[in-house]
Amino acid sequence: MTRTQRLFSGSLALAVAAEIWLPSVHLFFTKAGDSFRCASGVSPKAHELAARHMLMWTDPRLKSHEIERMRRSNAEWDFMGRSFLVWSLAEMGLREPSQKANYLQVMDRIIEETIQLEHNQGIYVFLMQYAKSRPYLVQPPRSHFIDGEIALMLASRRMLEEKPEYRPLLTERVNQMIERMRKSKVLAAESYPDECWMFDHAVALAAIKLADRLDAADHSAFFREWTSMARRQLVHPETGLLVSSFTTDGTHLDGPEGSSIWMTAHCLRLIDEDFARDQYTRARKELGRELIGFGYAREWPVSWKGSVDVDSGAVIPILDASPGGSGLALVGASSFDDSHFLSKLHASLDFAAFPMRQQGGLKYCASNQAGDAAMLYAAVLGPIWKKAQSGEIR
Repeated sequence: MTRTQRLFSGSLALAVAAEIWLPSVHLFFTKAGDSFRCASGVSPKAHELAARHMLMWTDPRLKSHEIERMRRSNAEWDFMGRSFLVWSLAEMGLREPSQKANYLQVMDRIIEETIQLEHNQGIYVFLMQYAKSRPYLVQPPRSHFIDGEIALMLASRRMLEEKPEYRPLLTERVNQMIERMRKSKVLAAESYPDECWMFDHAVALAAIKLADRLDAADHSAFFREWTSMARRQLVHPETGLLVSSFTTDGTHLDGPEGSSIWMTAHCLRLIDEDFARDQYTRARKELGRELIGFGYAREWPVSWKGSVDVDSGAVIPILDASPGGSGLALVGASSFDDSHFLSKLHASLDFAAFPMRQQGGLKYCASNQAGDAAMLYAAVLGPIWKKAQSGEIR
């Protein structure tokens, strides 16, 4: 056999092997549906993820290492890691009443430290540096990003178990958010100077809804006004998806993004289930993808493309696969009970995010504490929203 013939035979053998094995690779990473998220109780993987976070918040050295590592890249990740963990533990406390006391202890530690940091160092402690590049339009400066996530932390904690000291803190945040949103014709409040984010508004609206349930208030008219405005002015014409960022006068800064829309749809379920489901369905069509048994999310729809940033992560060319978008797609698929897509995303997580287990805990080496906390939230979300929608509080 000549050298050319050997090369041809070898190439043909590799091609045949690839055709046989590549479509089967996902089978090694596809697990039973309840290994990630259970209808009741807490899945084994969620327990492992939570164990790592609980250890971090009880081991000062580990906590300092993880937070410093995140803050070197982005102070927002420190804040969001706290938020997603508190929201997750609230869900887990409803799923596992026998562990509620342990979860409450860590939740209170995070909430109180976070509020103290904001009080001592101001809003900029959790914001990227460009927040100081120009003044906020509404003075004194506040960030809707910070107000919304702290409000949802306080509300989620109170949904698990009432804490009277947190009631006035939540009421104050809710009043501040609504007052500032009312100053804009599109009911928009700044996260950064004249920069508003859909993710942050959805989180804020969810917090207001939970506060209504907790404190017998009623902002239903405000919710209707906001969703009506958003449908008219904050939707990308080509896809019907909500844009990810905009100014206080409603000018679109970015189109739809995977790192925004999945969490947005989940939060909007509390104020308009039909609108939220429509957004999830559109996101699934425009951004959700499957390849040889693995699932991922594009950062942008085909009809619009933005620039890579800290939210999207390093977007994979050609596929436009986004680590941030794919991670939060787990939240969307879990919230809307899309078990097929959730299974495919979970397979990709175990294949590409490099899970590492130590001391009974689980972390993903391709992620960080904030990303892992978001994955934990995807694995346990549900009971808080269900409790709020049922009207049951005590």
